[in-house]
Amino acid sequence: MEQVDGYGQFCPVAMASEVICARWTPLILRELLCGSTRFNDLRRGVPRMSPTLLSKRLKELEQAGVIETKATGQAGIVEYHLTQAGQELRPIVMSLGIWGQRWVETQLSLKNLDPSLLMWDMRRSLDLTPMPPRRCTIQFHYPELPAARQHFWLVIDNRLVDLCPVDPGFEVDLFVETSLRTMTAIWMGLTNVQAELDAGRMELSGDKMLARSMQQWLGLSPFAKEKSRRAA
Repeated sequence: MEQVDGYGQFCPVAMASEVICARWTPLILRELLCGSTRFNDLRRGVPRMSPTLLSKRLKELEQAGVIETKATGQAGIVEYHLTQAGQELRPIVMSLGIWGQRWVETQLSLKNLDPSLLMWDMRRSLDLTPMPPRRCTIQFHYPELPAARQHFWLVIDNRLVDLCPVDPGFEVDLFVETSLRTMTAIWMGLTNVQAELDAGRMELSGDKMLARSMQQWLGLSPFAKEKSRRAA
């Protein structure tokens, strides 16, 4: 059977879909719109995508005029930046997320748990306003996961946030212990820190100010304010 590339239609919806609806492409666009510009950072946002396929999709987006590459001055390292055409995809990608938050079954979404992706999302969305001016280290512990994936550290220093999958060696200011499901539900706006503390599904120990302000500095998913409408 002859293989046909694309939809073969002049309709703008069909032509746009050929560019942005390939598998993984919307998630790559999400990462670029969230500020990731380097290959390794993009990979952290799509941890289940192979490096080979990521390279292929980036090349396709560049050929379509959605992104452009820029030299960093470091040998062999380039950055990927959205063009004007790419930036105009922001409301489309955001609308996909809003639709998913409103209409996709909540319990189904909470089956797709990934600690690396959750922590990467949290890392780039922290609200540093309530943070003290000194360096702060926050350790997260997900006891139900395999040992190698139980611990993550967020290090805030000089208004910069770093995510560490191994112990950075700094004194821990706040220790957060909860299940990955609970932390994901808080991040998605399906519950909140105080409710999970009251229910005994989360424990905080260490700096009392950081503990009290956790709901504020956590930031939450950009789609957290959208309420599910499935019940309606």
